Amino acid sequence: MNKKLVAVAVAGVLAAPLAAQAQTANVTLYGRLNLTAEVVNAQQSDGTKGNYFQVSTNSSRLGVRGTESLGGGLNAIFQIESNVSADTGGGVLASRETFAGLQGSWGTFKIGNFLAPLDDLHPIFGNVPTLTTSLLSTASVWAQGTLSKGAGGFDARLGNSVRYDSPSISGFSFSTQVSQLDASSGQGGITYGSVATQRSHAYVWSSAGYYRNGPIQAGLAYEANNNVRGPGLDDYDASFAIGYQFSGWRPSFVYERLKYDVPTGDVKRDYYGVGLTLNIGPGQMYAYVARANDGKGSACDINEAGCSPAAGGVGGLYRGDNTAANEWELSYTYPLSKRTLTYVGYHQISNESSAGYNFNINPVQGVAPVCSAATAPGATCGFKPKGFVVGLVHFF
Repeated sequence: MNKKLVAVAVAGVLAAPLAAQAQTANVTLYGRLNLTAEVVNAQQSDGTKGNYFQVSTNSSRLGVRGTESLGGGLNAIFQIESNVSADTGGGVLASRETFAGLQGSWGTFKIGNFLAPLDDLHPIFGNVPTLTTSLLSTASVWAQGTLSKGAGGFDARLGNSVRYDSPSISGFSFSTQVSQLDASSGQGGITYGSVATQRSHAYVWSSAGYYRNGPIQAGLAYEANNNVRGPGLDDYDASFAIGYQFSGWRPSFVYERLKYDVPTGDVKRDYYGVGLTLNIGPGQMYAYVARANDGKGSACDINEAGCSPAAGGVGGLYRGDNTAANEWELSYTYPLSKRTLTYVGYHQISNESSAGYNFNINPVQGVAPVCSAATAPGATCGFKPKGFVVGLVHFF
Protein backbone atom coordinates (compact mmCIF):
# COMPACT_ATOMS: atom_id res chain seq x y z
CA MET A 1 0.00 0.00 0.00
CA ASN A 2 1.25 3.52 -0.79
CA LYS A 3 2.97 4.96 2.30
CA LYS A 4 1.26 8.33 1.89
CA LEU A 5 -2.18 6.72 1.86
CA VAL A 6 -1.32 4.65 4.94
CA ALA A 7 -0.10 7.79 6.73
CA VAL A 8 -3.33 9.64 5.98
CA ALA A 9 -5.29 6.70 7.40
CA VAL A 10 -3.15 6.70 10.55
CA ALA A 11 -3.62 10.44 10.95
CA GLY A 12 -7.38 9.95 10.65
CA VAL A 13 -7.40 7.37 13.44
CA LEU A 14 -5.27 9.52 15.76
CA ALA A 15 -7.04 12.80 15.07
CA ALA A 16 -10.32 12.43 13.16
CA PRO A 17 -11.24 16.16 13.32
CA LEU A 18 -8.04 16.95 11.40
CA ALA A 19 -8.60 14.41 8.62
CA ALA A 20 -9.75 16.98 6.08
CA GLN A 21 -6.64 19.10 6.58
CA ALA A 22 -4.35 16.02 6.54
CA GLN A 23 -5.66 15.01 3.12
CA THR A 24 -4.48 18.31 1.64
CA ALA A 25 -0.94 17.94 3.00
CA ASN A 26 1.99 15.88 1.75
CA VAL A 27 2.04 13.27 4.54
CA THR A 28 4.46 10.34 4.78
CA LEU A 29 4.65 7.37 7.12
CA TYR A 30 8.23 6.23 7.78
CA GLY A 31 10.35 4.29 10.22
CA ARG A 32 13.12 1.84 10.87
CA LEU A 33 13.87 -1.18 13.01
CA ASN A 34 17.45 -1.52 14.24
CA LEU A 35 18.14 -4.57 16.40
CA THR A 36 21.46 -5.86 17.72
CA ALA A 37 22.74 -8.94 19.50
CA GLU A 38 25.61 -7.90 21.79
CA VAL A 39 28.24 -9.66 23.87
CA VAL A 40 29.72 -7.35 26.49
CA ASN A 41 32.78 -7.83 28.67
CA ALA A 42 32.94 -5.40 31.58
CA GLN A 43 36.20 -6.57 33.11
CA GLN A 44 37.67 -4.10 35.61
CA SER A 45 41.20 -3.55 36.90
CA ASP A 46 40.78 -5.83 39.94
CA GLY A 47 39.98 -8.77 37.66
CA THR A 48 36.21 -8.75 38.25
CA LYS A 49 34.40 -9.91 35.10
CA GLY A 50 30.90 -9.10 33.96
CA ASN A 51 30.37 -10.98 30.70
CA TYR A 52 26.81 -11.01 29.43
CA PHE A 53 24.65 -11.27 26.30
CA GLN A 54 21.81 -8.92 25.38
CA VAL A 55 19.46 -8.04 22.53
CA SER A 56 18.87 -4.30 22.09
CA THR A 57 16.81 -1.91 20.00
CA ASN A 58 18.73 1.12 18.76
CA SER A 59 16.88 4.25 17.73
CA SER A 60 14.07 2.16 16.24
CA ARG A 61 11.20 4.45 15.33
CA LEU A 62 7.82 4.99 13.70
CA GLY A 63 6.94 8.45 12.43
CA VAL A 64 4.58 10.61 10.44
CA ARG A 65 5.80 13.79 8.75
CA GLY A 66 4.14 16.25 6.45
CA THR A 67 4.36 19.53 4.57
CA GLU A 68 1.61 21.93 3.53
CA SER A 69 2.17 24.79 1.10
CA LEU A 70 0.91 28.10 2.49
CA GLY A 71 1.73 30.04 -0.68
CA GLY A 72 4.46 32.53 -1.46
CA GLY A 73 7.17 29.93 -0.89
CA LEU A 74 6.12 29.37 2.75
CA ASN A 75 5.43 25.84 4.03
CA ALA A 76 3.99 24.50 7.25
CA ILE A 77 5.86 21.40 8.42
CA PHE A 78 5.23 18.83 11.13
CA GLN A 79 6.62 15.55 12.41
CA ILE A 80 5.51 13.07 15.07
CA GLU A 81 8.18 10.45 15.74
CA SER A 82 7.81 7.70 18.33
CA ASN A 83 10.27 5.32 19.93
CA VAL A 84 9.72 1.63 19.15
CA SER A 85 11.03 -0.90 21.66
CA ALA A 86 11.57 -3.61 19.07
CA ASP A 87 13.49 -5.83 21.51
CA THR A 88 10.82 -6.08 24.22
CA GLY A 89 7.71 -4.56 22.63
CA GLY A 90 6.02 -1.22 23.23
CA GLY A 91 7.21 2.33 22.77
CA VAL A 92 6.48 5.94 23.70
CA LEU A 93 4.37 8.15 21.43
CA ALA A 94 6.07 11.35 20.17
CA SER A 95 9.19 10.66 22.29
CA ARG A 96 11.62 11.29 19.42
CA GLU A 97 11.87 14.16 16.87
CA THR A 98 8.43 15.78 17.19
CA PHE A 99 7.63 19.34 16.15
CA ALA A 100 5.58 21.83 14.19
CA GLY A 101 7.21 24.62 12.21
CA LEU A 102 7.45 26.95 9.25
CA GLN A 103 9.90 26.76 6.36
CA GLY A 104 10.80 29.21 3.61
CA SER A 105 13.69 30.73 1.69
CA TRP A 106 14.73 32.44 4.94
CA GLY A 107 15.27 29.07 6.70
CA THR A 108 13.34 26.82 9.08
CA PHE A 109 11.70 27.59 12.42
CA LYS A 110 10.33 24.79 14.58
CA ILE A 111 9.10 24.22 18.12
CA GLY A 112 8.83 20.92 20.00
CA ASN A 113 11.08 18.03 21.11
CA PHE A 114 14.26 17.31 19.12
CA LEU A 115 18.04 16.98 19.16
CA ALA A 116 20.26 20.07 19.39
CA PRO A 117 22.70 21.58 16.84
CA LEU A 118 25.65 19.99 18.69
CA ASP A 119 24.29 16.59 17.67
CA ASP A 120 24.57 17.56 14.01
CA LEU A 121 28.35 17.21 14.35
CA HIS A 122 28.06 13.49 15.11
CA PRO A 123 27.49 12.41 11.47
CA ILE A 124 30.48 14.53 10.38
CA PHE A 125 32.85 12.47 12.53
CA GLY A 126 30.80 9.57 13.86
CA ASN A 127 29.93 6.06 12.76
CA VAL A 128 27.45 6.85 9.98
CA PRO A 129 27.63 3.33 8.43
CA THR A 130 26.14 1.95 11.67
CA LEU A 131 23.71 4.92 11.99
CA THR A 132 25.58 6.65 14.89
CA THR A 133 23.78 4.45 17.40
CA SER A 134 23.91 1.06 19.17
CA LEU A 135 26.79 -0.02 21.39
CA LEU A 136 29.01 1.38 18.61
CA SER A 137 27.91 4.98 19.19
CA THR A 138 30.83 7.40 18.94
CA ALA A 139 29.09 9.78 21.37
CA SER A 140 30.14 7.82 24.46
CA VAL A 141 33.23 9.54 25.81
CA TRP A 142 32.65 12.44 23.40
CA ALA A 143 29.81 14.50 24.94
CA GLN A 144 29.39 11.98 27.80
CA GLY A 145 26.41 10.67 25.88
CA THR A 146 25.55 8.02 28.44
CA LEU A 147 24.42 10.76 30.88
CA SER A 148 20.98 12.33 30.87
CA LYS A 149 20.78 16.08 30.41
CA GLY A 150 20.03 16.53 34.11
CA ALA A 151 23.18 14.55 34.98
CA GLY A 152 25.46 16.51 32.64
CA GLY A 153 25.19 14.77 29.26
CA PHE A 154 25.43 16.58 25.92
CA ASP A 155 23.76 14.01 23.66
CA ALA A 156 20.15 14.34 24.75
CA ARG A 157 16.91 15.14 22.94
CA LEU A 158 15.58 18.43 24.31
CA GLY A 159 11.91 19.04 25.03
CA ASN A 160 10.38 22.52 25.24
CA SER A 161 12.70 23.62 22.40
CA VAL A 162 12.64 26.43 19.88
CA ARG A 163 15.09 26.17 16.96
CA TYR A 164 16.12 28.13 13.88
CA ASP A 165 18.10 26.69 10.93
CA SER A 166 19.42 29.09 8.32
CA PRO A 167 19.50 28.34 4.59
CA SER A 168 22.81 27.26 3.09
CA ILE A 169 24.77 30.08 1.46
CA SER A 170 27.83 28.95 -0.51
CA GLY A 171 27.97 25.87 1.73
CA PHE A 172 27.71 27.77 5.03
CA SER A 173 24.73 27.44 7.39
CA PHE A 174 23.88 28.14 11.01
CA SER A 175 21.56 26.66 13.67
CA THR A 176 20.57 27.81 17.14
CA GLN A 177 18.23 26.31 19.73
CA VAL A 178 16.99 27.10 23.24
CA SER A 179 15.30 24.58 25.55
CA GLN A 180 13.64 25.65 28.78
CA LEU A 181 13.57 23.08 31.59
CA ASP A 182 10.18 23.94 33.03
CA ALA A 183 8.03 21.67 35.21
CA SER A 184 6.38 19.83 32.30
CA SER A 185 6.86 16.10 31.76
CA GLY A 186 6.13 13.64 29.01
CA GLN A 187 4.78 10.13 28.74
CA GLY A 188 6.69 7.06 29.81
CA GLY A 189 8.57 8.84 32.59
CA ILE A 190 10.32 11.27 30.23
CA THR A 191 10.91 14.44 32.23
CA TYR A 192 12.04 17.72 30.72
CA GLY A 193 12.31 19.71 33.93
CA SER A 194 10.93 20.23 37.42
CA VAL A 195 9.59 22.94 39.67
CA ALA A 196 13.16 23.41 40.95
CA THR A 197 14.68 23.84 37.48
CA GLN A 198 11.86 26.15 36.47
CA ARG A 199 12.42 28.37 39.52
CA SER A 200 16.17 28.47 38.89
CA HIS A 201 15.56 29.41 35.22
CA ALA A 202 17.44 26.35 33.99
CA TYR A 203 17.86 26.19 30.23
CA VAL A 204 20.02 24.71 27.46
CA TRP A 205 21.40 26.82 24.62
CA SER A 206 23.01 25.11 21.64
CA SER A 207 24.37 26.71 18.45
CA ALA A 208 26.48 25.50 15.55
CA GLY A 209 27.93 26.65 12.25
CA TYR A 210 28.45 24.22 9.39
CA TYR A 211 30.26 24.09 6.07
CA ARG A 212 29.09 21.48 3.58
CA ASN A 213 30.44 21.91 0.08
CA GLY A 214 31.49 19.11 -2.26
CA PRO A 215 33.73 16.61 -0.45
CA ILE A 216 34.16 18.77 2.68
CA GLN A 217 31.95 18.63 5.77
CA ALA A 218 32.81 20.64 8.89
CA GLY A 219 31.03 21.92 11.96
CA LEU A 220 31.76 24.00 15.07
CA ALA A 221 29.26 23.82 17.94
CA TYR A 222 28.79 25.17 21.44
CA GLU A 223 26.20 23.92 23.93
CA ALA A 224 25.65 25.33 27.43
CA ASN A 225 23.70 23.74 30.28
CA ASN A 226 22.83 26.62 32.60
CA ASN A 227 21.60 25.65 36.10
CA VAL A 228 20.50 22.28 34.67
CA ARG A 229 22.29 20.11 37.25
CA GLY A 230 21.54 22.62 39.99
CA PRO A 231 21.49 26.35 40.77
CA GLY A 232 24.80 27.99 39.93
CA LEU A 233 26.17 24.98 38.06
CA ASP A 234 26.93 25.96 34.45
CA ASP A 235 28.46 23.47 32.02
CA TYR A 236 29.48 23.66 28.37
CA ASP A 237 30.63 21.52 25.46
CA ALA A 238 32.58 23.08 22.56
CA SER A 239 33.21 20.65 19.68
CA PHE A 240 34.74 20.81 16.21
CA ALA A 241 34.46 18.06 13.58
CA ILE A 242 35.63 17.81 9.98
CA GLY A 243 35.59 15.14 7.28
CA TYR A 244 36.77 14.96 3.67
CA GLN A 245 35.37 12.54 1.09
CA PHE A 246 37.99 11.08 -1.22
CA SER A 247 37.22 8.46 -3.84
CA GLY A 248 36.30 5.39 -1.81
CA TRP A 249 37.49 6.64 1.59
CA ARG A 250 36.77 9.43 4.04
CA PRO A 251 39.01 10.52 6.95
CA SER A 252 37.54 12.58 9.81
CA PHE A 253 38.65 14.37 12.96
CA VAL A 254 36.96 15.64 16.13
CA TYR A 255 38.10 17.86 19.02
CA GLU A 256 36.08 18.66 22.14
CA ARG A 257 36.55 20.87 25.21
CA LEU A 258 34.18 19.84 28.01
CA LYS A 259 33.75 21.87 31.21
CA TYR A 260 31.63 21.33 34.34
CA ASP A 261 31.05 23.36 37.49
CA VAL A 262 31.26 21.20 40.63
CA PRO A 263 30.95 22.08 44.34
CA THR A 264 34.75 22.46 44.72
CA GLY A 265 35.41 24.46 41.53
CA ASP A 266 35.41 23.27 37.92
CA VAL A 267 36.75 20.36 35.90
CA LYS A 268 37.75 20.50 32.23
CA ARG A 269 38.81 17.95 29.66
CA ASP A 270 40.12 17.79 26.08
CA TYR A 271 39.08 14.98 23.75
CA TYR A 272 40.54 14.08 20.33
CA GLY A 273 39.52 11.47 17.78
CA VAL A 274 40.39 10.40 14.24
CA GLY A 275 38.13 8.24 12.09
CA LEU A 276 38.14 6.51 8.72
CA THR A 277 35.27 5.31 6.53
CA LEU A 278 36.44 2.98 3.78
CA ASN A 279 34.45 1.39 0.94
CA ILE A 280 35.17 -2.34 0.84
CA GLY A 281 33.15 -4.25 -1.75
CA PRO A 282 29.48 -3.27 -1.52
CA GLY A 283 29.83 -2.31 2.14
CA GLN A 284 31.72 0.13 4.34
CA MET A 285 34.27 -0.26 7.10
CA TYR A 286 34.39 2.36 9.84
CA ALA A 287 37.22 2.73 12.37
CA TYR A 288 38.18 5.33 14.92
CA VAL A 289 40.55 5.88 17.80
CA ALA A 290 40.16 8.62 20.41
CA ARG A 291 41.57 9.83 23.72
CA ALA A 292 40.09 11.81 26.58
CA ASN A 293 42.88 13.55 28.47
CA ASP A 294 43.15 13.86 32.27
CA GLY A 295 40.66 16.19 33.88
CA LYS A 296 42.04 19.62 34.80
CA GLY A 297 40.68 22.69 36.59
CA SER A 298 40.14 24.05 40.07
CA ALA A 299 38.05 21.17 41.48
CA CYS A 300 39.48 18.90 44.15
CA ASP A 301 41.77 16.10 43.00
CA ILE A 302 39.95 12.76 42.95
CA ASN A 303 43.15 11.07 44.16
CA GLU A 304 43.35 13.16 47.34
CA ALA A 305 41.74 12.30 50.65
CA GLY A 306 38.42 14.03 51.20
CA CYS A 307 37.60 14.45 47.49
CA SER A 308 34.53 12.39 46.68
CA PRO A 309 33.42 11.65 43.10
CA ALA A 310 30.51 14.08 43.49
CA ALA A 311 32.91 16.87 44.49
CA GLY A 312 35.63 16.16 41.93
CA GLY A 313 33.78 15.44 38.69
CA VAL A 314 30.68 14.58 36.68
CA GLY A 315 29.82 11.24 35.09
CA GLY A 316 33.08 9.59 34.00
CA LEU A 317 35.15 12.81 34.09
CA TYR A 318 37.19 13.76 37.20
CA ARG A 319 40.06 16.07 37.97
CA GLY A 320 43.44 14.51 38.68
CA ASP A 321 46.03 12.09 37.38
CA ASN A 322 44.90 8.78 35.86
CA THR A 323 41.53 10.23 34.81
CA ALA A 324 42.18 9.78 31.08
CA ALA A 325 40.66 7.15 28.78
CA ASN A 326 41.42 5.63 25.38
CA GLU A 327 38.71 4.44 23.01
CA TRP A 328 38.57 2.57 19.71
CA GLU A 329 36.10 0.93 17.39
CA LEU A 330 36.00 -1.16 14.20
CA SER A 331 32.87 -2.08 12.22
CA TYR A 332 31.70 -3.28 8.82
CA THR A 333 28.27 -2.59 7.30
CA TYR A 334 26.86 -4.69 4.44
CA PRO A 335 23.72 -3.72 2.46
CA LEU A 336 21.37 -6.64 1.79
CA SER A 337 19.06 -4.41 -0.28
CA LYS A 338 18.20 -0.73 -0.65
CA ARG A 339 16.21 -0.87 2.60
CA THR A 340 17.92 -3.59 4.64
CA LEU A 341 21.47 -3.75 5.98
CA THR A 342 23.48 -5.72 8.48
CA TYR A 343 26.60 -4.83 10.43
CA VAL A 344 29.16 -6.21 12.81
CA GLY A 345 31.48 -4.26 15.11
CA TYR A 346 33.62 -4.02 18.24
CA HIS A 347 33.91 -1.07 20.64
CA GLN A 348 36.23 -0.66 23.63
CA ILE A 349 36.73 2.06 26.24
CA SER A 350 39.86 1.75 28.40
CA ASN A 351 39.51 3.95 31.46
CA GLU A 352 42.57 4.72 33.54
CA SER A 353 42.28 4.00 37.26
CA SER A 354 40.32 7.14 38.20
CA ALA A 355 38.10 7.54 35.10
CA GLY A 356 34.62 6.11 34.65
CA TYR A 357 33.38 6.52 31.06
CA ASN A 358 30.70 4.12 29.81
CA PHE A 359 28.97 3.26 26.54
CA ASN A 360 26.40 5.80 25.35
CA ILE A 361 23.76 3.41 23.97
CA ASN A 362 23.15 0.28 26.10
CA PRO A 363 25.67 1.23 28.83
CA VAL A 364 26.98 -1.37 31.25
CA GLN A 365 24.85 -1.34 34.40
CA GLY A 366 25.71 -1.93 38.05
CA VAL A 367 29.35 -0.86 38.04
CA ALA A 368 31.38 1.31 40.42
CA PRO A 369 34.06 2.58 38.04
CA VAL A 370 35.74 5.43 39.95
CA CYS A 371 38.46 5.17 42.59
CA SER A 372 39.47 8.00 44.89
CA ALA A 373 41.42 8.29 48.14
CA ALA A 374 38.09 8.17 49.96
CA THR A 375 36.97 4.96 48.24
CA ALA A 376 36.62 1.92 50.47
CA PRO A 377 39.36 -0.73 50.01
CA GLY A 378 38.47 -3.35 47.43
CA ALA A 379 36.22 -1.12 45.36
CA THR A 380 36.52 -1.53 41.62
CA CYS A 381 38.15 1.05 39.34
CA GLY A 382 39.73 1.31 35.93
CA PHE A 383 36.47 0.22 34.30
CA LYS A 384 37.10 -1.20 30.78
CA PRO A 385 33.87 -1.98 28.90
CA LYS A 386 34.21 -3.96 25.65
CA GLY A 387 31.39 -4.93 23.33
CA PHE A 388 30.93 -7.06 20.20
CA VAL A 389 27.82 -6.31 18.14
CA VAL A 390 25.88 -7.92 15.28
CA GLY A 391 23.05 -5.78 13.91
CA LEU A 392 20.17 -5.92 11.43
CA VAL A 393 18.33 -2.82 10.17
CA HIS A 394 15.24 -2.39 7.99
CA PHE A 395 13.98 0.99 6.74
CA PHE A 396 10.44 1.65 5.56
